[in-house]
Amino acid sequence: MAQHFLLSTKARTLSLAQVLRLTDEEAYGTLKAIRFAQNDGKPFCPKCGCVTVYEFASRRIFKCKECQGQFSLTSGTIFASRKLAIRDILAAIAIFVNGAKGVSALQLSRDLNVQYKTAFVLAHKLREVLSVEQSKAQHLSGEVEIDGAYFGGYIKPANYKEVRVDRRFLRNQNGKRECVVAMRERDGMTKTVISSEHNAVPVVCSTVVAGSTIYADEGSSWDLLHQNYTTKRINHSECYSDGEACTNMAESFFSRMRRAEIGTHHSLAGPYLSAYADEMAWRENQRRNSNGAQYMMLASAAAHHPVSRKWKGYWQRRAA
Repeated sequence: MAQHFLLSTKARTLSLAQVLRLTDEEAYGTLKAIRFAQNDGKPFCPKCGCVTVYEFASRRIFKCKECQGQFSLTSGTIFASRKLAIRDILAAIAIFVNGAKGVSALQLSRDLNVQYKTAFVLAHKLREVLSVEQSKAQHLSGEVEIDGAYFGGYIKPANYKEVRVDRRFLRNQNGKRECVVAMRERDGMTKTVISSEHNAVPVVCSTVVAGSTIYADEGSSWDLLHQNYTTKRINHSECYSDGEACTNMAESFFSRMRRAEIGTHHSLAGPYLSAYADEMAWRENQRRNSNGAQYMMLASAAAHHPVSRKWKGYWQRRAA
C-alpha cells in the first residue's frame, strides 16, 4: 500500500526549528524577499511604485526618491505598527500552518512567549488573510457536495433530569448557534458560507457553475437547486450512501472542523465563526501541499495584505 502523503517526507519541507535558527538579518532578508517579490526582492515604494529608494543605514526604513515618502518593511501590510521581531512573526506563521486542526491563541502565546492578547490578534490577522484568499477562489464545478452543520450555542444540560430542557428547540438555545454551509468539489475546492440552508441557496447558485451535479441531503431548502443543476439527493435516515448519491466529502470537512472546535478552540461561534470556517476550508484545500508551500502561501499573502481595519487597535477599541 502506498504511503499517505501527510506521512511522507514530501509533506515536511519546513520545520519550526529552521525558522527559529534564522538570525535577525536572515529573517529580515526572508520577509524582504517575500514582500518585494514582484521586483526580485528589491524594495520599491508602496505608494507610487517607484523602484528608486534609499535605505537608511541607522535604522531599517526606506525613502522613496520620487514622492519622498518613508516606509518600513511592514508598512501598509497586515503587520503594520508591529512590535514583534520579524523572526517571531515568521515563527508564528510556521506554527499556524503546522497546526493540523488549527492553533489556539493560548498555545501561540506560550510558543512565542507573548501576551494572550498579542497572540489572539495575530492569529485572527492570519485568518483574515486566509478569508480573502478563500474569496478569490474560483467557481466550483463538476460534482459538488453541499451540506450544512451547526456550530456554537452549546447548552450544558442541567444536573437534575426534571429541570432539563430539550436543547434541539430554538427557544431553548442561547442565540449563538449558527449554520455553516459547505460546498465541496469531490477531490477539489471547498468553500463555506455562514447562513441557514435556505438563505444559502442564492450563494450556492452564484458559486457553483450551472450544469454541475450537486449532491445534497433531503432538506427541503435544496429543492430549489433542481432548476439549474443535476441534483442527486440522499436520505440520511436510511443510509449515508446509496451508490449514486452521498455527501460524505462535505461531512468529512465538518468532522475536521468539529475536531478543531472540540480539541483546539473549544468554541467556534459568534462574529468569529466565518473566520474559523474559512481557515479550515483553506487547510482542507491545501492539504495536499507541503507545509513549506503552505508557509510561503500564507507569508506572501500576509505581506501583500493591507492594514487590517478590523484588528488594528482591537484591544484599544479602535476597530472600525
